[in-house]
Amino acid sequence: MTEVFINGRKYQAQPGQTILELARLNGEKIESPCNGNGTCGKCKAIVDGETVLACMHRIDKPIDIKILSKESENKSIRILRAGVSAPVDLKPSFDTGYGVVVDIGTTTLVVSLIDLKSGKEIGTDSCINPQTAIAQDVLSRISFASEPGGLKTLQDQIIGAMREIIGNLAKAACLHPTLIREAVYSGNTAMLHLACGADPESLGQYPYNLNLECGRSIPADNLGISGNLYLPPVISAFVGADITAGILASRLYEQKLTTLFIDIGTNGEMVIAKDGELAATSTAAGPAFEGMNIDCGMRAANGAIEKFEFGEDGGFTYQVIGGGTPAGICGSGLLDIVAELVRTKRVGKSGRFANKKKQFDITDKVRLTQSDIRQVQLAKGAIRSGIDALLKA
Repeated sequence: MTEVFINGRKYQAQPGQTILELARLNGEKIESPCNGNGTCGKCKAIVDGETVLACMHRIDKPIDIKILSKESENKSIRILRAGVSAPVDLKPSFDTGYGVVVDIGTTTLVVSLIDLKSGKEIGTDSCINPQTAIAQDVLSRISFASEPGGLKTLQDQIIGAMREIIGNLAKAACLHPTLIREAVYSGNTAMLHLACGADPESLGQYPYNLNLECGRSIPADNLGISGNLYLPPVISAFVGADITAGILASRLYEQKLTTLFIDIGTNGEMVIAKDGELAATSTAAGPAFEGMNIDCGMRAANGAIEKFEFGEDGGFTYQVIGGGTPAGICGSGLLDIVAELVRTKRVGKSGRFANKKKQFDITDKVRLTQSDIRQVQLAKGAIRSGIDALLKA
């Protein structure tokens, strides 16, 4: 055993154990969206004055570790909380009381409190999905869930976050939580598995079978309410209940024209509608839209460039979330920058910079590299391939 200090607290490390492994075992919060693969670069720590990746640095002697926390970024992330809804006939399991709808996103959680009698939305609140600190993308979470205690850790994190939000909404509405009688989950198939404590391992390997029965109600005890939890039907392992909800909210099956519905993200899910018939597919778009694998990429938090435009004089302007000096580039900013570089012919159709440049400097610390453009091309190509497949179908 080796004695080490993490942020001033003393721990005993096993020989060859990584800083990340030791931190997780002892409840030290450290962000590692790639689940310790060494690819995201987010788990930086200072070891005896040297910057290292916590997931790659193995402990072989007594050391003093300072974790470079990213808590502030998570707290300031911008979350979309409004959307389009369609009128529906209310069929609650209970005649009176309230219900909650939980949108379990890979990156964020959004919860709405609903009056079951009128269908009116009482309040909405949101937070970062705490699982992002362990693994950013779905496949990394499936991998972590297969480790000893991994599934329970992921479920406990997401249930804890949902309970806190539900409690806050009830308090704001001056309601006792026992008056909340019904809950509905919306989310991709893997997120539903993790929220329900169902082993998602089968989703990560052919033939990608589900290990969770959806389209039914189960007791909602672990949410701190005394009613039912409804799990909407999913379409496949990689086209989940969030797409089912999107189809219903947009009334896609009633559209007169051929209409395409796209959920752009790490897993790009899409549905095409023609004369009331629907076809769906999903593509592995990769995490570029979330700021991952991008040199100066970050989530949509304070300091992220979210809008960018070249002016007629050749100069450029940008908008930073929260104002101030840019710290990085989020997904929407990334697409803006690449689109503007292509529009102004600073980047050619092949994706290469003009005049043999290797990067585009926005500030002295924030830039877009040739590798970043390739990541955008891969993501865009995946989405385009899915669209082409649907059109052919």
